[in-house]
Amino acid sequence: MSTLVSQGSSSKSKGITIRKFTKPDEMKACVDLQKVVWGFSDVDIVPHRMFVVAHRTGGQVIGAFDGDKVIGFALAFIANRDGGMYIHSHMAAVLPEYQNKGIGRKLKLAQKDDALERGFDLIEWTFDPLQIRNAHFNISRLGAIVREYLPNVYGRTTSPLHHGLPTDRLVAHWRIRDLEPRESASGEMKLVCVPKDIFEVSASDPERAKSLQSEIRRHFQKFFGEGFAVTRFEVDETQGKYLLQRI
Repeated sequence: MSTLVSQGSSSKSKGITIRKFTKPDEMKACVDLQKVVWGFSDVDIVPHRMFVVAHRTGGQVIGAFDGDKVIGFALAFIANRDGGMYIHSHMAAVLPEYQNKGIGRKLKLAQKDDALERGFDLIEWTFDPLQIRNAHFNISRLGAIVREYLPNVYGRTTSPLHHGLPTDRLVAHWRIRDLEPRESASGEMKLVCVPKDIFEVSASDPERAKSLQSEIRRHFQKFFGEGFAVTRFEVDETQGKYLLQRI
């Protein structure tokens, strides 16, 4: 586990270092990294100056380094909702050749450690409900819950990873100090399923993929409106399954 305790501090695991960026010039690597990971065109890139602003105004700009090479980053801002301050994690990325090595988890834990040190209780971020691996990581591995669905929140983007679909997003709600209760008083459970092959469907039959996305959106919006929240996520051979309870 990586621990981020102060500006410029770091922890190492198998040669990978997780630490805050300390110089504005270091952050320029995050611009090129976005192009590699998401395939964005310039119109969708978060520019270098926004990383600098986040760093200077109390946000988080945390990097994963292999030696001096930037191989991943997490970018977050301070946010306010109903008078409560929290961390909004806008973007996290790891180069493809370094994925599935636990680096993304180390970045999230570094965000958590830094937020706790500064007195925050909550980190939130958005993620695509159709991305089953991300859902498993956010809900099963980190323990986030979900209460909110945002339709097409970023508009259509230039990233091939978004498959030309509306950028619908779930909001991960990660209580980093005290775990939220995950057992329903009534035991009632709802289920929303996502086919594993939905992006293959998008390539071969875009209209069918849009229809599936719309159906998934309707289910989430209905259940969230009834007071349910996603508390668990499971995967079988054909689909990912969001399990919702009243908590």
